[in-house]
Amino acid sequence: MKQLIETVVKPLVDHPEEVRIVIDENNSRIVYKLSVHQEDTGKIIGKQGRVAKAIRAIVYSAAGNHHKKKTYLDIVD
Repeated sequence: MKQLIETVVKPLVDHPEEVRIVIDENNSRIVYKLSVHQEDTGKIIGKQGRVAKAIRAIVYSAAGNHHKKKTYLDIVD
């Protein structure tokens, strides 16, 4: 899943080398915490959050087929 997120996000940003994903997992859920270069945050969120919603839709769809746990994608600074 981490590789899928990187594959989707890196072409959208100006600083792909600074894309970081931290995985926080417990018994009932998995949270992927995505951080990008400060200048790229707006590109990942998009106008009215449309890009972020699209990325989350891809991740949630893929996770639904592979994980029994609830999956979340957080965009952090």
